[in-house]
Amino acid sequence: MAVAAAMGGHVRKRVVVVGAGFGGLTAAQGLAHLPVDVTIVDRRNHHTFQPLLYQVALAVLSPADIAQPIRSIVRDMKNIEVLMDEVVGFDTTERRVKLKTGSELEYDYLIVASGSTHSYFGNDKWAATAPGLKTVEDAIEIRRRVLLAFELAERQTLEVGSHPALNFVVIGGGPTGVELAGAISDIAKLYMARDFRHIDPSSAQVMILEGSPHILAAYPDDLQEKALEQLRELGVKVRTGARVTDVQPGYVMVEDERIDSVCTLWAAGVQASPLGKLLGVETDNKGLVMVDQFLNPKGMPEVFVCGDLAHVMQDGKQVPGVAQPAMQMGTYAAKRIGHAIEGAADKKGFRYFDKGDMATIGRSAAVANIKWPFKGHWSGFPAWMTWLSVHIFFLIGFRNRFSVFRQWAWTYVALSDGARLITGSQVLPGWEIQGDVHDTLTTKAFEPPQKPMDMGSPKTNEG
Repeated sequence: MAVAAAMGGHVRKRVVVVGAGFGGLTAAQGLAHLPVDVTIVDRRNHHTFQPLLYQVALAVLSPADIAQPIRSIVRDMKNIEVLMDEVVGFDTTERRVKLKTGSELEYDYLIVASGSTHSYFGNDKWAATAPGLKTVEDAIEIRRRVLLAFELAERQTLEVGSHPALNFVVIGGGPTGVELAGAISDIAKLYMARDFRHIDPSSAQVMILEGSPHILAAYPDDLQEKALEQLRELGVKVRTGARVTDVQPGYVMVEDERIDSVCTLWAAGVQASPLGKLLGVETDNKGLVMVDQFLNPKGMPEVFVCGDLAHVMQDGKQVPGVAQPAMQMGTYAAKRIGHAIEGAADKKGFRYFDKGDMATIGRSAAVANIKWPFKGHWSGFPAWMTWLSVHIFFLIGFRNRFSVFRQWAWTYVALSDGARLITGSQVLPGWEIQGDVHDTLTTKAFEPPQKPMDMGSPKTNEG
């Protein structure tokens, strides 16, 4: 029996929102005071503040600081219900959403905002070696790998007197790649420098491999240069025009050159959620749904596609798939449904209001392309403070804002430990333990340091 059918004959219009990311959640909140019944469907029970995922991945914040249960967000919105399930298809003729459990949801209006996932450009086997960053689970896995590399180096040095070079490779020089690389350098040189006895975490090398000629390609030229300068100050190496041809445990291939890596992270590409193609409408080469000025696929005025899943053109350019336009799309879709219910003619199409872009690079380092309420290109500490303020403001829930600000302030002042917890497997791709755990530890694809550490006494830490 269809879920909606079980509710009997209803007069109010039903709206199904697929996905509780920025687009879907904002749309649902916009529908909260309209005479409609709303069902939010998501595979997870929480909304994730994705711009801060890398802070979880690099042990500055805990997952609970950037995620909140969907039910608690909409608790006081009495016309909204939440269903934790997975959408597996649509019947747009009968206006039904098909769920993995076998149930179906009827709808009068449908908002699809299921986001995007990683794209390995046809090399999906690389995913096991080079995880990307889209979910809390991804962040925890990256945190495990980064921290484990230092732990294994300490253990191997204790047992055999040397360890492989602590090389970290980030593939992709967009905002996520820059943020990950800068944060790895920060934790290695600042937050863990005094914690180990037999290795020097500050000796870790971080490299960004970007296939195009520039990092942060969407930013103005002067901010790209500022970003490069700040990365160099952090000790991060940047290689542009470096096309990755293979990713294996322990190393990355750039054309015919092998680059050793104890931990490889992927930030090079995204592709749309597969749900876009299940609508049976036109999509682009990344799987994004082609929509008109009203965010409707062709011939489907009752269906709205928002956020990363929507291919929206404005002034000859594609609207970027980031949080800011996703939220504006969600607000627009809710307003348009409200006008339709009221019978009001609404010929105003969606218009993205670009307030600017920001990317953090490291402790007190960032770039900001500000377009509203004034225009300016900022870098360094002013850009970092602006980035921090904006992200705290948009965090959902007072507890989240307070806890994140407190954690950031304490981490900044005291160089505190953060959330440096390793959970799960103690196996790192490319780092193999031979025999019993007490036997000699060896690695593949690395040359040991030329000067083994003196094991007579623990390493001292000054300053």
